[in-house]
Amino acid sequence: MKDMKDSEAEKNLHRQIAATYTWEERKNWYGQAADAYNRVRPRYPKQLVDRVVELAQLSRELSPGAKLLEVGCGPGTATTAFAQRGFQLVGLEPSWQSCLLARQNCAPYPNVEIINTTFEEWQLEAEKFQAVLSATAFHWVAAEIRHQKAADALQERGFLILLWNTPPKPNAEIEQLLDEVYRQRAPSLKRVEDIASHEKNISKFGWDVIDSGLFENLQSEQLVLETTYSIEDYLALLSTLSQYIMLEPQQRDFLFAGLREVLENRLGNSINLSYLSVFQVAQKTV
Repeated sequence: MKDMKDSEAEKNLHRQIAATYTWEERKNWYGQAADAYNRVRPRYPKQLVDRVVELAQLSRELSPGAKLLEVGCGPGTATTAFAQRGFQLVGLEPSWQSCLLARQNCAPYPNVEIINTTFEEWQLEAEKFQAVLSATAFHWVAAEIRHQKAADALQERGFLILLWNTPPKPNAEIEQLLDEVYRQRAPSLKRVEDIASHEKNISKFGWDVIDSGLFENLQSEQLVLETTYSIEDYLALLSTLSQYIMLEPQQRDFLFAGLREVLENRLGNSINLSYLSVFQVAQKTV
């Protein structure tokens, strides 16, 4: 029952964003947090990226020099990981602030093109790409078009690659310590889900790809990773999450001041966090 509630809560969050904000505002949803997103969101582990490339190469369809389309590239967090391996990429990013950062981060890679647009608005280049990549962004694409348009962009037997990093989260003891701050300063805010709930939600995205009938041979692997953030960077990380972006700035500042006080009093200058990193790879059907 809990995982169904978590999945429904995530859907409700996206519905709330769609109902409350204009299309233009949604396109630039991460604009105000673009710098923080670029600086503090976790990178995709080399081990998983190498494994994605290995799986695709086993089929002889995807190889160094292949052309990839990236949906929702943000500031280029995953883009650079694939560019470093010799791939050509076209990255689509709706937020102009993130688009500028992506162009800066990808400047060393002449085979990367970043376009300031949504996947929905992008003029389809049919059967041009060996892979369509989306890193913690595919859930933002309209459900009614995401699988079909990805398949249409792919060459015969091309791959859809989904990468996911969940928000790094403190342990249960620290979460409990912060509960009173949330109750007092942001009682309606939906907290970051635990790793088990994220696993189930991400798994559903993978099976939705297969259920579309456009892809097959789903392969998925994951890692649970530990990391350490400064308290300042942890609060910056929270500022990149949708539920915090939706808060009024004054309330968000009030909440963060309370969190900072508790964390610094208990932990000093740093906090240990854990997160889930996942890839899902599926191949376009014949």
